[in-house]
Amino acid sequence: MSPFRGLLNSRVLMTLSSVLFASVEAMAQAPAGGPAPSPFVQMVPLVVVIGIMYFLVLRPQMKKQKQHQEFVTQLKRGEEVLTTGGILGRIEGLTDMYVTLEVAPGVRIRVVRSQIASLVPNVTSGAEVKA
Repeated sequence: MSPFRGLLNSRVLMTLSSVLFASVEAMAQAPAGGPAPSPFVQMVPLVVVIGIMYFLVLRPQMKKQKQHQEFVTQLKRGEEVLTTGGILGRIEGLTDMYVTLEVAPGVRIRVVRSQIASLVPNVTSGAEVKA
């Protein structure tokens, strides 16, 4: 048996529906308090919200994306990089779309150029760090 079985009887449903429809009907029949505002005044809050979203979210994101694109185009062979997947490696080859990374002596992988996250200090060229 459902714990809500007692709540869903016809008397409760009738009461809830009458309260709901009475409030909706009252709002629909409410007299106008004055002249309706112009469409321009009604759109001002929407324009303000869109403006705030642009300056707080979209503009910084576009600036960050532009900086990353410049960084990716300036990559050079021999630099130590970190991918967005967390792989460290040295750049061995570059094409327009892909970067070949040497992640261990003799082990090379190709990654999409845009997935290079940042430059790192020379980690793979020196002695290994022991934890």
